[in-house]
Formats: sequence, C-alpha cells, structure tokens
Amino acid sequence: MKIVVLDGYALNPGDLSWENLASLGDCQIYDRTSSEEVYGRISDAEVIITNKVLINKSLIGQLPALKYIGVTATGYNVVDVSAANERHIVVTNIPAYSTDSVAQLVFSHILNVANRVELHTNSVKEGKWTNSKDFTFRESLQIELSGKTLGIVGFGQIGRKVAEIGLAFGMKVIFKNRSVKSDVPEGMTQKSQKEVFAESDFISLNCPLTPENNEFVNRELLRTMKPSAVLINTGRGGLINEQDLADALNSGLIAAACLDVLSTEPPLPDNPLISACNCFITPHIAWATIEARKRLMNITVDNLRLYISGNPQNVVKA
Repeated sequence: MKIVVLDGYALNPGDLSWENLASLGDCQIYDRTSSEEVYGRISDAEVIITNKVLINKSLIGQLPALKYIGVTATGYNVVDVSAANERHIVVTNIPAYSTDSVAQLVFSHILNVANRVELHTNSVKEGKWTNSKDFTFRESLQIELSGKTLGIVGFGQIGRKVAEIGLAFGMKVIFKNRSVKSDVPEGMTQKSQKEVFAESDFISLNCPLTPENNEFVNRELLRTMKPSAVLINTGRGGLINEQDLADALNSGLIAAACLDVLSTEPPLPDNPLISACNCFITPHIAWATIEARKRLMNITVDNLRLYISGNPQNVVKA
C-alpha cells in the first residue's frame, strides 16, 4: 500500500517520528507540496495524508488507486468529501486533539492584553523602572479579569474549555451557539449573537468557518461592541472581514484584537491587520504544542490502522 504524506512539516518539523505510519505501508513523506507537484506525487497512491494541500473533485477523478484520505486536522474543508464519497473513498479527520492547547492560547492572548507582561519586562531591561521616581511602573492599563464578561461564539469542545477557564478566573461567561444547548454548565448562559457582542468585555471566536458565517464579524457587528472590548480569534481567519476589523482598531471602535488565524496564511504583506493598532497576531500556533502534535500523530496513525483493519474511525461524510 502506497502512503503519501503531502505536507508533513507543520505536524512534524523534526521533533516527532513517522516510524509508526511508515510501518503501515510504502510511505513517502514530503515536508511541503505545491499545487503543481500534487498529482505527480499521488498519481498511484492508495492513501493520502494531507493538512492544507487541496484534494478537489478534479484531482480525485484522476486517482484510480486512491482509497483513503487522512486529514491531519479537525477541519476537512481541504477535501471535496462529496467527490470522495461518490468514489467510496474513506475520509478521516482528527477531532479534539488540540482542545487544551487552543484554549490555553486564547487566554495567553487575553492575559497579554490584561497585563502586557512582555512589554513591562522589556521596559525594565531598557532601564525605565530604574529611572522611575516610584516603586511601581506601568506602561499600560492593568486589567483584572474577575467580574469581566467573556463571550464565546461556538460552544463545542474548545468553546467549553475556554468557558471553564473563564469561570476559574471569576469571569461571567455567556455564549452563542448555532443550536440551543440543553446541557449548559452552571455559571454559563446561552444568548443571541447580538447580546454576546454587545455585553462582552472579551469575545472568543471558537466556531468553524461555514458559508453562512463567512466574514460575519464585519463593520456592523463591530459597532455593537463596547469600546473597551477585545476580540480573540483562534477559529478561522475567514470569520472576520479583515479590513473592517482594521478600521475598527485604528479608529478606536474596539480596544484590541488578538488573532491566531488570518484569511490567507501566510498573510500577504498588505494585510491591513498586520499594521493595525492594538492588533496582536500569532502565526497559527494554537494547535501546535508538542503535546497536541503528538496526539495528532498518534491519531493519524490509529485512523489509518483502523481503516486497514476494516473498522475505520473519525470518518467524515459530506
């Protein structure tokens, strides 16, 4: 069985091992694959492992040997699942491997805005505290999270974990979800999108990107937020109209934005958010802790092993 990993570097830049995957067949591993290189590398493959390389209907139609596509991510929009289903090609994903890691980065961003630890550490190294007339020295407003309202959009596993951490900080937690949740934990309240954006001091986007919510965070919605509010996005960049958010930040309509995802990754040099005021951007690292990547690798191998045994898990359908 020929197995081809198209873009393995993000998962394994060298600190993990492909040995267990390679034990399942004739395995070829590529760190990266351009669109021009894809067909040549998988033309006779039975198994494709991909993260961001697109496997569309046209390509699937040119791959007679293909039987299995493993997506090394939770989102599987890079694969035309309908076309795969028509060919009886099994498609799997990796659910819930990075829940704790993503929630951790959400609060890394929140705490950065609240306390600006690195800013103050650098100011001490620059001698600003040494030259201060007072025993205390502040470069930014210090904010206590207790009592603040944390709004969450998308109440799946990550959204729930973010909510739990918020409660531990003494925050009031409200959330918006596509469906009504009947099992809402104590201390959390489901509200409408309008209410979440109007009432929250911090808003965390933890929902998938769908055609219905593409760029739903736009000028009109941003205008409903508090001027002191902070927007955090670890979901998908396409949830936000980036020019509208940049305009809101530069005009002081909202206080700050904390983003781990952008609409195009890597971003284009002229992305308006890169230079926007009070916009803190990390390069899509929420999922990438060593612990989460180990889980991702293990589940990737387990998915394929169970498929081979005739008991596939984490199968996705159109």
